[in-house]
Amino acid sequence: MADPRIIDIELDERSLGWRSADVEQERRIAIFDLLEDNHFAPQREQADGYAGPYRIKLEQEEGRLGIHMHREDGTHLETLVLALGRFRRPIKDYFAICDSYYEAIRKASPAQIETIDMARRGLHNDAAEMLKERLAGKIDVDFDTARRLFTLICVLHIRGNL
Repeated sequence: MADPRIIDIELDERSLGWRSADVEQERRIAIFDLLEDNHFAPQREQADGYAGPYRIKLEQEEGRLGIHMHREDGTHLETLVLALGRFRRPIKDYFAICDSYYEAIRKASPAQIETIDMARRGLHNDAAEMLKERLAGKIDVDFDTARRLFTLICVLHIRGNL
């Protein structure tokens, strides 16, 4: 019986660097929300028909994202490698607007915070759509899953320097 979802996600510790408290909070929220509700369906059929649930490990190295997919029992299924070059600009822009947002929370008016947050969400949504496009034909994900995965890609980027 198919169960196309992620039940566990891990970020490769070698890919992670120092993170601010704000970034660490974003990481925790993204993982929590992702595990609560997601759609993740690799499109390559397994010989035995396995179709989830999945344990995932994300790794960033030399400008590429490795998505290591495992069965529920932890046995490795496959690894998908995506070039992240097209994500350089969205990640850079997202970090810049997040910095502005965190600073605004501390000092700005509610109207200014809302304006920056709307821009932040817009960038995040655009990057999620781009990720969905890059995964098309390889892994079927819904929009919310793509948003959360993009957040985690950004966390990996802090040390990875796309």
